[in-house]
Amino acid sequence: MDKMTIIGLVAILLTILYVLAAGNILHMLFNPLALIIVYGGTFSATLIAYPWAVIKEIIPSLRVMLFPSKHSDKDMEDMIAKLSSLAEKARREGVESLAGEMPKINDRFLLHGLQMLVDGLEHDVIKDNLGREIFYTRHNQQKVSGAFRTMATVAPIFGLLGTLMGIVDMLRNLSNPSSMGAAMSNAVTATFYGIFSANVFIPIATKLTDHSERDIINKEMIAEGIMSIQQGDVPLILRKKLTAFIMAHMRQA
Repeated sequence: MDKMTIIGLVAILLTILYVLAAGNILHMLFNPLALIIVYGGTFSATLIAYPWAVIKEIIPSLRVMLFPSKHSDKDMEDMIAKLSSLAEKARREGVESLAGEMPKINDRFLLHGLQMLVDGLEHDVIKDNLGREIFYTRHNQQKVSGAFRTMATVAPIFGLLGTLMGIVDMLRNLSNPSSMGAAMSNAVTATFYGIFSANVFIPIATKLTDHSERDIINKEMIAEGIMSIQQGDVPLILRKKLTAFIMAHMRQA
């Protein structure tokens, strides 16, 4: 679990709740009409902007944000050690011997690369396949984070729309002071929902982008390791090649 994400979410909720409670306006936080205009409008606009293939990944991406894949320096060092042992086995017993190691591997991308090695595919074919998978992974992940940025953009606009609708309702009932308070409440709450949502969606998009970059660096490192094994590099040379990816990961971090 990403503890920093949990701490950030709890901190922002507690901050907002404390300010509302201190101002004695906490009871105004829940407003069904404002919720409908802001979140219904935001979700509808996102449906227009993105295909269903991207929309259906929004909820799973929240799970990835809270429970990200392990791509720390230690995890990458462990992967380099694993690839080095595979390279040593391939040099001693042949590439076909790696088939016995495949049931022990959990990383789907590494498993895919090893399968192509065992199948005896040519160097260019393996390189193109792995590169294409990395490209589409990056493309899909950027689309999902882009969906959150779109929601962060349109949520305040729908909040403003809700505010304008509340003001129109208030002006239409100037002769009835009792209804003016409810209309003003709708107007102000809609703006609150829109701005609050934008300030949540933007950090989510940033966090997903960071996880995506780490995942891509890890996949590129694995692809380089697969190519090195096929070329028959000794484990020392393989380690030298892959250590550069840890440095890139540290610079990105």
